[in-house]
Amino acid sequence: MDPESVYKSVVEKDNKYVMPTYGRKPLLFTGGKDSTLTDIFGKEYIDCVAGIAVNATGYSNQKLIRAIQEQAACLIHVSNYYYNIPQANLAEKLVSITGLSKVFFCNSGAEANDGAMKLAKLHTKKNSFISTNNAFHGRTIGALGATANIKYRDPFVPLVKPATFVEYGNAPAIEKSITSDTAGVILEPIQGEGGVHVSNKEYLQEVREICDKKDLVLIFDEVQTGFGRTGKWFCKDHYGVLPDILTMAKAIGGGLPLGAFAAREGLSFEKGEHGTTFGGSPLVCAASLAVIETIEEQKLIQNADQMGRYFVEKLSKMKRDDVVNIRGMGLMIGIELNHECGYFMDAAAEQGVLLNVTAGNVIRLLPPLTIQKEEVDRVVAVIESIQKK
Repeated sequence: MDPESVYKSVVEKDNKYVMPTYGRKPLLFTGGKDSTLTDIFGKEYIDCVAGIAVNATGYSNQKLIRAIQEQAACLIHVSNYYYNIPQANLAEKLVSITGLSKVFFCNSGAEANDGAMKLAKLHTKKNSFISTNNAFHGRTIGALGATANIKYRDPFVPLVKPATFVEYGNAPAIEKSITSDTAGVILEPIQGEGGVHVSNKEYLQEVREICDKKDLVLIFDEVQTGFGRTGKWFCKDHYGVLPDILTMAKAIGGGLPLGAFAAREGLSFEKGEHGTTFGGSPLVCAASLAVIETIEEQKLIQNADQMGRYFVEKLSKMKRDDVVNIRGMGLMIGIELNHECGYFMDAAAEQGVLLNVTAGNVIRLLPPLTIQKEEVDRVVAVIESIQKK
C-alpha cells in the first residue's frame, strides 16, 4: 500500500477500535534516529517531546536495540516467584545511583506512585497524604488522589482518601496541613504537567526537616525528572536532599514499560505485601541497564546540562513580546506565554518540530538527551517564528 493509504487505514482503525482518550495529532511515525522522528511520508521532525521524557537516549540507539534483541532471544518473561539476572543487576545499579536501599519494580509511573504511597501507609499505619497545587502523580485511582488537576480528578470523585493540596514551594503550608492521620508528603522536584515549576534547595530541605520532625514519609516523584533529564541522575541531586522513597519511570526503560521506586533502609515491603505480574521482567530490565550504560558512556547527563543552558540562552534572545518566563533545569524547559498556546503544537509540527504544551500556556521542551546545538537552533527559530493568535 502507498503511504497515504496506510495512513488512512491506521486512522480509520484507531478511530474505530481504540478508546479516544488521547486527542491524537494527525501524525504517523514509522522511524527515527537520535533526536529526529520520521513520519510515514518521509518528513523529519526534531522531537522535543521524546515520548514525554521517555526516549532519553534517542531513537535507534544501537546498544538498547542489541540488549533487547539478545534478551528476547533467551528469556522475555519469568514469574517473580523466581530470580532473574537483569532484575538483580538493575536493582543494584538503581540503589547505587539513587543512594537508597531497596527497589520495587512495576510497569509505570502511576504504579510507582501508588506503590510508594502504599508503602508509606504500611510503614506509618496512617492513611492520608499532602500533595501540592498543580501536582501530577498519575491517573490510576490511587495516584489520582494525589493529582491536583480537577480535569483529571472530578469525573471520579469521591476518590479513595484524596490528598490535601497546598501551595507548591510553601513548606510552612505543609506543616500546617499535617494531621494525626498524615502518612507522608509527595512532591515533584520539578512539576512537569503543572507547567515546569522548579523547586529550590531551601524548600526541599525544609520539607525534609518537617517530615523528619513529624515522622512522615517523604516521597519524591522523579518519574519525569529522572535519568539525566535535569543534568544530574535525579533532580534531587541538585539539592542534596534524599527522600524516603523515590519514584521512577519514563526514561528508565528506553521506551519499554517499566517503573520502579527505591526506598531508604528500613522501609520495605515484605513477602505478600505488594506485587505485580510483569514488573521487573528480564526484557525490560535488560533494556534499562542498556539505557543507563548509554547515558554513562555517551555522557548524556553532561550533554543535558550543557544543551539545557544553551537552549535557555537562545530562547532568552527570542524576539517575542508574549514570553512571561523561561524556566527549567537541564533539558526540561518551560516557556510560559501570556496567552493560551495549544496551537503552537500544530504550527511547529508543520515546520518539522515536535513540542508539547502543558498548563494551557506553557511550551514544554523534553527532547532526547542526545540533542545537539544545531537542532536547538532550529527549534528556537521555529518557536520564534510562530505568530501569536
